[in-house]
Amino acid sequence: MVLIEFLKHGYNWAWAATALVSGGFLIWPLLRPNAAELSPAAATMMINRQDALVVDVRETSEWAGGHIANAKHIALGQIDKHLVEIEKFKQTPVILCCASGTRGQSARDKLTKAGFEKVFNLAGGIGAWSEAGLPLTKKT
Repeated sequence: MVLIEFLKHGYNWAWAATALVSGGFLIWPLLRPNAAELSPAAATMMINRQDALVVDVRETSEWAGGHIANAKHIALGQIDKHLVEIEKFKQTPVILCCASGTRGQSARDKLTKAGFEKVFNLAGGIGAWSEAGLPLTKKT
């Protein structure tokens, strides 16, 4: 009832329409998540059920501070030089991780162009992995 009265007065309908549209823009990403990104829980399931390869694209100093167990370390700047090392995983799910997810997305683009079929980015990177309470190791 209050909403109807609000909309009847002057240009309040314009404000309501603006609020509706801006709210839609905020909700849209939640309704249609990026299929190429995995939550830490989804990544864990893919690692356990599909034997996914985890590639950590952070710099060596970041990697040394802690990484996902059994992950392969290839810094983003070195991806092109080391593609031959992971070539045999072109049909295997590959999960890329970095500190926050940004470098992982860049690496995903490179691997996709190189013919890798199932490449995913760890949404939120190692930070999200740690926040989810999942373990990191310092073993190489």
